[in-house]
Amino acid sequence: KNDRKLVEENNVDALFGPNLTSAGVAIADVANEKRVPLLSQAPIEVASDKQKWAFRVEPPAEVMVGRLVADMKASGVKTVAFIGFADSWGELLLKAINKTTEQAGIKVVALERFGRTDTSVAAQTLKIIAAKPDFIFVPENYSFAALIVPQARDLGYKGPFMGSDAWGSAELFNLCGKDCVNQFFSTHYTAEGATGKTKEFIDKYKAKYGYVPDDVAALTWDSINIVLQAIQKNGKIDPDLKKERKIIRDNMASMEKFDGITGSMKFDENRDPIKCAVIVRVTETGAFAFVESVCPK
Repeated sequence: KNDRKLVEENNVDALFGPNLTSAGVAIADVANEKRVPLLSQAPIEVASDKQKWAFRVEPPAEVMVGRLVADMKASGVKTVAFIGFADSWGELLLKAINKTTEQAGIKVVALERFGRTDTSVAAQTLKIIAAKPDFIFVPENYSFAALIVPQARDLGYKGPFMGSDAWGSAELFNLCGKDCVNQFFSTHYTAEGATGKTKEFIDKYKAKYGYVPDDVAALTWDSINIVLQAIQKNGKIDPDLKKERKIIRDNMASMEKFDGITGSMKFDENRDPIKCAVIVRVTETGAFAFVESVCPK
């Protein structure tokens, strides 16, 4: 409803967000129906002839998970367990990890699901521990990571965890504490050791809001500047709104390079970004230390 209002009453040139898969799918449908360019921070499916107006600023789940799995294989990992939400986001991740682990020759020894209202995952965690994985993949948001990781430790699991970009909040350490120290997750950028315009963005954000911006803030900033670059390429604003939206959409699709807070990128034929992922480690102070970049071949 609000998205249609933005398009039909407020006459916006472009839409940004959201960062939730279920909401992203609905908004993408509106964007494509009304022919308005959308830059989504959610891992929605945009590779469709019916969705030529929807773009993503984060790589698809399969790409992000695939890079993690490749990194795991290089580290000698042979088995992995997965625990995640029983929802559209969880299904997307489950599909991605099943495909990428199979390709890499890594065995998934346990797959456990839970609901968003659950306050305990002890039963699922016990099943995972019994399967003796080399590590547990927990690709859910920071609040649930802070539920799962300590419970697994209390139940005797001593191995490593790997999370997703949804761990990337300053609240992770506040909620999880020492149990999350030295655990890893993949994300889109890290504030630790940032230089240049990324550091400038972080410093300005901290000065205004009092904390380090998470990856969603950085992705949103990049989204805004991608649209700005697409507008500037034309040199002027077309007074015909339909034409202006089409110009922005086409200029984004053909953009040769965008140097953003989350790295250098361009869009592929499916309007997915070609860019590097970042592996980070949770430090003893709760910071996210850069470990390595994992880039597309």
